[in-house]
Amino acid sequence: MLSVRDLCVSFRTEQGVLRAIDHVSFDVEAGEILGVVGESGSGKTVSLLAVMGLINDPNATVTGSIRFKGRELVGLKPSDLRKLRGRDMAMIFQDPMTALTPVYTIGTQIAEQITTHQNISKRAALDRAVQLLAEVNIPKPEEAISRYPHQLSGGMRQRAVIAMALSNNPSLLIADEPTTALDVTVQAQILDLVRKLQREHKSSVVFITHDMGVIAEIADHVMVMYAGRIAERANKAEIFRRPLHPYTRALLDSIPPLRGPRPPRLRAIPGAPPSLLHRTEACAFAPRCAKKIEICSLKPALRGTEHEVACHVVNHG
Repeated sequence: MLSVRDLCVSFRTEQGVLRAIDHVSFDVEAGEILGVVGESGSGKTVSLLAVMGLINDPNATVTGSIRFKGRELVGLKPSDLRKLRGRDMAMIFQDPMTALTPVYTIGTQIAEQITTHQNISKRAALDRAVQLLAEVNIPKPEEAISRYPHQLSGGMRQRAVIAMALSNNPSLLIADEPTTALDVTVQAQILDLVRKLQREHKSSVVFITHDMGVIAEIADHVMVMYAGRIAERANKAEIFRRPLHPYTRALLDSIPPLRGPRPPRLRAIPGAPPSLLHRTEACAFAPRCAKKIEICSLKPALRGTEHEVACHVVNHG
């Protein structure tokens, strides 16, 4: 479905060139849910914005290869990308309040996306919007289409954004931390909804999050990112059963235990993510890693077959 190879995304700044994504490669199979996890600033969102062709800053440079259903997207004309976005691939953005236009009703915004990509009347598009809102469990959808975004709760707005993303049955759905601003009950409902809709629409999903608990709930395969690079990649069961990269283990250790004695405090990862303005060839996680060795002054390659890891300690251990 999606094949990304050697993706690099750089931004020119007053302080120099910032490489946000550094030679990232990954695949998304048909019907798969890929979980992308990491701290803020690890490159999760930027890498998928590049896939969607939404990095249009004049100071940005995107190189590498992004093939969607065999079609190369890097270098594709903006008009051709617009035909794909919303129809063949869609994105659920992190903040539904800013993803929706405040001066148009929910129904108008969903119907506009449908009429843009389908030869269908506005009335039929609004009827389809009602069906979609019902599908995402919004009460009284025939009334909800006439409401403005501020008249819905956060959870309802997020459901409306999901309905909009699914309006043209896209083959690829990218969900950018759609549960971050929601309470745990609504979060669980949204995760159940994404899984249900993914099965019904047979879409591939890339789910971006910083929460390993969310990854445990929804993903088939997991890609752990750090400082714009892939640290580890494997199926979900393998990641949770046998995490190899020290960063992955640190993320899992920061989750409160469900059994046993309550720890006096949660484990935290010391230090902070590195500045991406002045990259070195060293392992980006080395300054925060308790297991670093001398060879960590060199950039580790991503190695393995079913379970890949970019760590000198693991590869030399």
